Amino acid sequence: MIVLKYIFWPLYRIWFYILVAIPIIVLFPILIVLISKESWYPSFFRVARIWAKFILIGMGFAWKIDREQTPEKDKSYMFVANHTSMTDIMLMLVATKNPFVFVGKKELAKIPLFGFFYKRTSILVDRSSAKSRQAVFLRAQRRLKQGLSVCIFPEGGVPDESVMLDEFKDGAFRMAINHKIPVVPLTFADNKKRFSYTFFSGGPGQMRVKIHKFFNTETLTIEDTKSLNKDCRNLILEQLQSYQNN
Repeated sequence: MIVLKYIFWPLYRIWFYILVAIPIIVLFPILIVLISKESWYPSFFRVARIWAKFILIGMGFAWKIDREQTPEKDKSYMFVANHTSMTDIMLMLVATKNPFVFVGKKELAKIPLFGFFYKRTSILVDRSSAKSRQAVFLRAQRRLKQGLSVCIFPEGGVPDESVMLDEFKDGAFRMAINHKIPVVPLTFADNKKRFSYTFFSGGPGQMRVKIHKFFNTETLTIEDTKSLNKDCRNLILEQLQSYQNN
């Protein structure tokens, strides 16, 4: 049985990258057209949601979304969630219908095929560069004015396997306060178990998502950034602990 598992895991990971690539290759001409104008991004986003569902279903993942509050159509939000897996991107796309752009590390742009579109539709940041971090705010501001939302994984990366939830960076919360948009916390319960960055791990099963009640930022000032950060992190951490105990 152990031998079979060690054969299964490499094949399972190869299958994941095949699933990522197939729709991109098939839809390449359409995707090129949809990224040629920023105003066409919502259409690109709808195709991206289909791509995400194709991958999750192909990997044997069944998502279950528990919503305490639902984002309103044509309204901008700041989506934040814990980060444990490459499937976080797909699950975030599935969890909300509101078109959003990811703010993510520039290293993902190096992934073949996926990276080509990622760097043209997301806001890339070099976390070691203060100038790059400042540019993120300007690009996000333009996208918010276009009626889009923004998604950031505030841990700033994937923490060590032993860490349930790393400390949150302030950027997402400062941006939400500056632009007076609600913060939407999401908890991903099972992504680490289903498809983590540990090579010999993972497998088909359920992926639970909790969309929490939103944090309103209308009356907040930049001095409230740390408090908003802490409240949001504590909410997600408590939910992760609740999942672990059930």
